[in-house]
Amino acid sequence: MNTPHLVNTPSTPLEFLAFTLGNEEYGINIQTVQELRGYDAVTQIANAPDYLKGVINLRGTIVPIIDMRIKFSLSEPVYDQFTVVIILQIGGRTIGMVVDSVSDVLTLTPEQIKPAPEMGSTVATDYLLGLGTVNERMLILIDISQLMQSSEIGLIEKLAA
Repeated sequence: MNTPHLVNTPSTPLEFLAFTLGNEEYGINIQTVQELRGYDAVTQIANAPDYLKGVINLRGTIVPIIDMRIKFSLSEPVYDQFTVVIILQIGGRTIGMVVDSVSDVLTLTPEQIKPAPEMGSTVATDYLLGLGTVNERMLILIDISQLMQSSEIGLIEKLAA
C-alpha cells in the first residue's frame, strides 16, 4: 500500500483520533477534526440516503451529519450519552460524523501502521489507510477525506452547496 501523502519523513509520527463503531475501533487523522460534540437532534432532509441523518446549525454553518454505523452497515444505531459527533473540516467543508464513542488520541509511527489486507473487488478499501497497532489494540485507519469525498457520499457536495 502506498501512503506517501501520510508521511513526510520515514520517522514522522502521526496522530489519530480513536473512536468506536460497534465492536471495532477506528482512527482518523486528528488534523481533520475541528471539535467533538454530543449528539443532538438534527433537521432531516427529504430523500436523503439513510446514513445522512440530517443537518445541524453549528454557529451559523449548516453541517451535514453522517451516521457512520449506518454508512458501514454495522448495527442499528443507538443514541445515548456516549454517542459523539466528530465535526470534521474536509476540503473546505464542515461535516459531522456520528460514532458510538471516542476514546483517545494515539500517536503512531509509520512502523505501527500496516497495509490494509486486500479484500478483492467486493469491499471498497480505497479509503483505508491501513491497520494501526498499539500494544494489544488494533485500529482501522480511515482516510476520512477520501471517504467523505467518495462517489457514494459525494452528494454531500450537492447538499452543502
